[in-house]
Amino acid sequence: MPQHNSVTITDVQAAQERLLGIAHCTPVLTSRIVNDRTNSQVFFKCENFQRTGAFKFRGAYNALLQLSAAQKQKGVITYSSGNHAQAIALAGKLLNIPTTIVMPDDAPAVKQTATRSYGAEVILYNRQETNREELAQNLAHARALTLIPPYDHPHVVAGQGTTALELIAEVGQLDLLLVCCGGGGLISGCAIATKALLPNCKVIGVEPELADDATRSFHSKTLQTVKNPDTIADGVRTPSLGKITFPLVLHYVDDMVTVSEEAIISTMFFLWERLKIVVEPTGALAAAALLEGVVKAPHARIGVIISGGNVDLAQVGKLFS
Repeated sequence: MPQHNSVTITDVQAAQERLLGIAHCTPVLTSRIVNDRTNSQVFFKCENFQRTGAFKFRGAYNALLQLSAAQKQKGVITYSSGNHAQAIALAGKLLNIPTTIVMPDDAPAVKQTATRSYGAEVILYNRQETNREELAQNLAHARALTLIPPYDHPHVVAGQGTTALELIAEVGQLDLLLVCCGGGGLISGCAIATKALLPNCKVIGVEPELADDATRSFHSKTLQTVKNPDTIADGVRTPSLGKITFPLVLHYVDDMVTVSEEAIISTMFFLWERLKIVVEPTGALAAAALLEGVVKAPHARIGVIISGGNVDLAQVGKLFS
């Protein structure tokens, strides 16, 4: 297993240079209501305003930019429920690299449509019957494509870490950073960046109760898995942390917690209604831990990563009814 030094702050800073002028420097929002409710100072890093509507563009572009000329010419393949899919598709379009995306057939329609709109070939599969990693690896081998996984890749992790670099550059000192966790790419990168710049800042990962594999892995120090968890947070339905991200999470992250489906929905509703921003269920995870009192840090400066805003509007009524 790779050690925790597979990605360093130098890699994250190099990724930031590559992304300059390409990725959006996303806004940081504050809310007096949130500050009063939590008795703390909260800074929301809004990656729902990132290109393709989620943080994933950072890692995708950083990874594709570093491919060899031959790899770029042949193209890349990945598997994703949506946000990494769109990110790879757009990065490929910008860099003139052909992209193939393996997506579950029940991925939100908005994410499938957006992925195709960037010029990617989309191959759908039934998540109950097919292992997406095996399908993608077989296609990569057959077509001589480079596989860029959604989180377990050092260049992807480094790119995602630029989210925290930007947040800290804008707001300065933080006592706590809350980050959602699926496969661990975002939280690994953000924890590496945060611990390098603010060694005393605690980093806490947040998962749905129904997809708590990373939380169990963190506390048991042994990699745990989950199969097709039935959570509305479709961005974190990953089977487990990766070979690269698991050691990074163990080394850099201070704690992992979980939130209920009800907490995710109520937090989504709160963010839509009070902050006036569109946030997808996965994007609301970190905020849910704070707003629902799972994590309490009074009189603290708290960073919260809003990871994405790609909501299937046709489905929203069902959530809020």
